[in-house]
Amino acid sequence: MILLRRFRQNFLRRLSEIRSPPLNSDRTQAQIAEFLGCQREVYRRYEKGTRQIPVDMLIQLSRLYNVSIDYLVGLTNEKKPYPRRK
Repeated sequence: MILLRRFRQNFLRRLSEIRSPPLNSDRTQAQIAEFLGCQREVYRRYEKGTRQIPVDMLIQLSRLYNVSIDYLVGLTNEKKPYPRRK
């Protein structure tokens, strides 16, 4: 449980960093929610940490921001995603 809490805290911190200017200040919560295929309120809860983000949404966010999932959850400081399988 402690490990999951740490991953959630890391995720919230990293997502906040990625969404802050000047990196991606042009995307609104509504636009990101549309990209993820969910309602804006659901995405807002992911950002606030009041709702656990499903793995498929985590994958989509990593693709949207071109970072690895390991980076998003704080397992590495390397932003670059791993090469995709062909």
